[in-house]
Amino acid sequence: QVQLVESGGGLVQAGGSQRLSCAASLRTFTTNYAMGWFRQAPGKEREFVAAISWSGGRTEYARTDYADSVKGRFTISRDNAKYMVFLQMNSLKPEDTAVYYCAAVRGAVGGVYRGVSQYEYWGQGTQVTVSS
Repeated sequence: QVQLVESGGGLVQAGGSQRLSCAASLRTFTTNYAMGWFRQAPGKEREFVAAISWSGGRTEYARTDYADSVKGRFTISRDNAKYMVFLQMNSLKPEDTAVYYCAAVRGAVGGVYRGVSQYEYWGQGTQVTVSS
């Protein structure tokens, strides 16, 4: 059973920073699961934010991918020893306001995935509100 639990959301002023965390169950990190962050604003579809590969311990397979709207501002990372995935968000804008979801998919070593339908498991989401 893969379980994902997000935390770290809240209210932040524009220009500020926030760090989201996703705690994953053991299975997610002992088999080759890639991880992703998505977000959904009211009245909009869920959209890709960032993804990170399962590297299998090999640096050449450590890959990340970002949506253009967050590139240069957000950073995704994972701590396999602690079964955690993080999303560091800097220079936040009001348009970043959304519910943020952590997701997992079992894929190829080094693979990063952008599609909502590609992911098998989802967390419950955490609200991020950026005030102007």
